[in-house]
Amino acid sequence: MYSARPLASSLANPRAATKLLQTAHTFPNSPASACLKSCSASLLVHQPQVSSSRLFTSTAQQRIKEVFPPPPDAPSIKVTPPAWHHPVYTEEQMNSIQVAHRQTRNWADRVALMMVRLLRWGMDTATGYTHDKESIKPKGDSNQASLSQNKGWFAMNERKWLVRFLFLESVAGVPGMVAASVRHLHSLRRLKRDNGWIETLLEEAYNERMHLLTFMKMAEPGRFMKFMILGAQGVFYNGFFLSYLMSPRICHRFVGHLEEEAVLTYSRAIADIDAGKLPKWEKLEAPEIAVRYWNMPEGHRTMRDLLLYIRADEAKHREVNHTLGNLEQKTDPNPFVSEYEDPDKPHPNKSIDNIKPTGWERKEVM
Repeated sequence: MYSARPLASSLANPRAATKLLQTAHTFPNSPASACLKSCSASLLVHQPQVSSSRLFTSTAQQRIKEVFPPPPDAPSIKVTPPAWHHPVYTEEQMNSIQVAHRQTRNWADRVALMMVRLLRWGMDTATGYTHDKESIKPKGDSNQASLSQNKGWFAMNERKWLVRFLFLESVAGVPGMVAASVRHLHSLRRLKRDNGWIETLLEEAYNERMHLLTFMKMAEPGRFMKFMILGAQGVFYNGFFLSYLMSPRICHRFVGHLEEEAVLTYSRAIADIDAGKLPKWEKLEAPEIAVRYWNMPEGHRTMRDLLLYIRADEAKHREVNHTLGNLEQKTDPNPFVSEYEDPDKPHPNKSIDNIKPTGWERKEVM
């Protein structure tokens, strides 16, 4: 349902209030009458109006609460800033993001792509995802997805998009954290440095979680959706953990292809806004948590602007993981945090000003 309605006033003890009023009317001119009426009024407890700016919720209105309330026992803490400050994106950089697909080159790439397509099918089924046919063509993808014009129950609307975003981001935050934890334990066990990979992987997981927190400000999933997220996370976390122990390279290629799908998804949502298919989002303002995290400038804080920022993040994760999948997993340094002998030569960095959609080859950075 859209936009929660204000809660009405409630009575703390309606029966007691009624009896007091009846007693007061029995002695209309006595001094006790005014006292009884006053006591009766004190039993009427007015509840403050609670409204929600979320676009949908499957939670009963009486149970809607603030998603991220301030700590109740920390009066000395004013604000907790983010651990990783987000790089500044320009509008031109975000609009230049393209849908892309890295072609498979060996059996490991094919395994990664097959697993992504299996996961994509499961997510599409779980979130009721459909989309239009014309549209966005992944460069380099010979098996380009073609879609039909969907209407009625199968048409994507604001609610369905938010359900998909929530489910997508709840899964997307897992790989970076798993990979970082495994590499951290490897570093401790082998008594060797990790060459900068851990920080980038943790930052990726943190960024994906910020996407989820942003959408949580706009929508509250119900119990069934939360159960689905719990099950998906339990299966995906353990599966990815075991897979990363066996082949980190395949796992990074898997995440690279997964981020390709994320860029495609957000590109289609932006296209739906531009086509007027999502009228509730045309003037919707981004939540304050998003404005602060991405440093969104005045006049560029709409839902469309928010999706541009998130799509750019996903494109960066696509580049990072495809690049890491091209490197020697145990010896090569992380090219995204390294300093180069020739800083004027194009090289990977933390921003999107020099982004390569299908990743950097090892010979380009090493």
